[in-house]
Amino acid sequence: MRFAVYPFASGADVQKNLGVMLRAMELAAAQGAQLLVFHECALCGYPPIECDINTTDFAQIEAALQRIAQRAARLHLCTAVGTVRSEAGKRYNSLVLLGADGSRIGRYDKRALWGWDEESFAPGSLPGAFDIGGLRVGFRICFDVRFPELFQPLFAEGVDLCFVCFSDTSEAPDPERMEIIRAHLRTRAVENVMTMASVNSLSRCPTAPTAVFDPDGRVRCEQIGEGLLVCDADRTEPDFGRRGRRVNRARLLGLYQS
Repeated sequence: MRFAVYPFASGADVQKNLGVMLRAMELAAAQGAQLLVFHECALCGYPPIECDINTTDFAQIEAALQRIAQRAARLHLCTAVGTVRSEAGKRYNSLVLLGADGSRIGRYDKRALWGWDEESFAPGSLPGAFDIGGLRVGFRICFDVRFPELFQPLFAEGVDLCFVCFSDTSEAPDPERMEIIRAHLRTRAVENVMTMASVNSLSRCPTAPTAVFDPDGRVRCEQIGEGLLVCDADRTEPDFGRRGRRVNRARLLGLYQS
């Protein structure tokens, strides 16, 4: 399966964000991608850095999601949209997954909350794993990457490809923080023997990469600045090292291993 991510500088203007996202969808489809993934809160801006959560217009967000769904159906392109969601009086930091026919396949709500997130959102509980293009695909959001426990269920479900969507930025470049988060992504890839793809907001200096890491933690490709990053999923047979990691991880997690 060919997939793509598109980092850009999101903000409080939903219509401006929407315009960028619709153009990115056209680019992804033109390059043969079956799945396009945007960063955390890409549609509405990440609060409080990019927007004010208390002025969120959920009706406008819903209308924008419908526009994206229509474009997804026309382009036959699965699309994962970072946004804010409201349900039963609670707000969630979510990824909404749209199918190639424009239907809503499902969603994932950020589970690890701290700081601004705790002030704005309730924690999610959904598994965040879906079948797309013949692969088992997982989704996690930003701070989730710090916790290996949140990736163990994806390993147990046989996820081949996992996306981590960030809005992790700072006012000035912070190379050390960038390397720490890069190390988390490498480690999650290696310990779970899965391809790990990340995409980050560009509204300020990014402190998490937009890149693809193979199941051995090596960088396959990386995007600096706004633009489409396209990659084909790693479908090679697991080698000696990858098989060993899978077998031992399954044993350590108490999973059946044939």
